[in-house]
Amino acid sequence: MKKIMSLMLAALCSVGVAEATEHHSGHGGGAGGGGGSASSCVKPHLAKFQPAHLETVVPGAEFSFIALNIHKPEQISATVKNIPVELTTEFKDPYYLVKGKLPDSLVNTAARINIKVSAKSPRCEAENGWLLKIADR
Repeated sequence: MKKIMSLMLAALCSVGVAEATEHHSGHGGGAGGGGGSASSCVKPHLAKFQPAHLETVVPGAEFSFIALNIHKPEQISATVKNIPVELTTEFKDPYYLVKGKLPDSLVNTAARINIKVSAKSPRCEAENGWLLKIADR
């Protein structure tokens, strides 16, 4: 009888461990985040915005920033007052130098340059930006 009870207890314990392992497999706690390297990512970083925040510029002025932890430059998009901006990128190991131009139609206003880095996983995406004052022609 003791042997049967021991076997039943062992079976119950192994089921509990299996359920706990299955339930917690996607949670953090290890170097790989618990989900394995396929599901982990390094969040993109956007920095060194030029011209500087709140600087006054002319219509059509160029702007630039750097993007780190980007796999493909096609992941990066920019808008100014909801107007899509064409970007050029240059790889400067380990980052991309990204450049664009403000729309010529924006005159005597303030505008935020909105940068978005898209990815398959929302937690691997990034958004940032800065505000510029656009002068008269």
